[in-house]
Amino acid sequence: MAKKLVKYFVVDAFTNTAFKGNQAAVCLLEEDKDDKWLQSVAAEFNISETCYLTPLTESTMTNPRFRIRWFTPVDEVEICGHATLAAAHILFAYGLVKSDTVEFLSRSGILIAKRVLETKALNSQDDWQKDYSIELDFPVVQVVETNFNDVPAISKSLNGASVVEINETLMGDHLILLSSGEAVAKCQPQIDQIKNCPGRGIIITGPAPHGSGFDFYSRFFCPKLGINEDPVCGSAHCALAPYWCKKLGKCDFVALAASPRGGVVKVHLDEEKQRVFLRGKAVAVMEGSLLV
Repeated sequence: MAKKLVKYFVVDAFTNTAFKGNQAAVCLLEEDKDDKWLQSVAAEFNISETCYLTPLTESTMTNPRFRIRWFTPVDEVEICGHATLAAAHILFAYGLVKSDTVEFLSRSGILIAKRVLETKALNSQDDWQKDYSIELDFPVVQVVETNFNDVPAISKSLNGASVVEINETLMGDHLILLSSGEAVAKCQPQIDQIKNCPGRGIIITGPAPHGSGFDFYSRFFCPKLGINEDPVCGSAHCALAPYWCKKLGKCDFVALAASPRGGVVKVHLDEEKQRVFLRGKAVAVMEGSLLV
């Protein structure tokens, strides 16, 4: 008996332009698969994240709900912003749900994705299909002071970049403040050196240039999980939001992921509820079926 094919899409997230932003593979499962298969497929795609959606059908649910899991080429992760955005985009854009809100059951709890209107006036139903962003409701990732004092080692891993401040997120990443957004964009990471640094990965950030239209720049390097550079790391902004809230005294940001592919994340911090809302667009660039 022939195996059922597994439909997949490759999506560029946090961008409205193909071949920019951050790539994610979205695989639509009819039933759960074993972890070895999930990891093997992610290694085959060999992009920063592959996510898997399995529909859940409980009668008490108000919104469509899917189980979601995320895998890098080498391991499963607790949470991923850009792949969740990519998954929501596929569900909305391809009419796979009859709702403007989708819930994802994940290892980090219930995550919500909403389709958000971008224009004040619509001329037709087609406008709604084209002119919307997706907003993700994610938990805050706390940033704490670290006892790691080896600034030269961090600076060396960033090819001599001038390190202003070192903090640590509760996800185990170092959050490094550089002098400027330009320094973030120009940074040439030394991946082998980053692998030797303590912690999971390194987030670098800096204030955006005056008049740029952005509040801060950032980049994320995580070679220990098989991702030399994550082009637009949505979950990193769950730590960047409270960090820059303290620096700038506000809760709404437009952030530039200053990787070579680039991407834009609109961010809102709800301090009271300790939630971060990440808003962006996505573009599907590939679809097909897994044969195994």
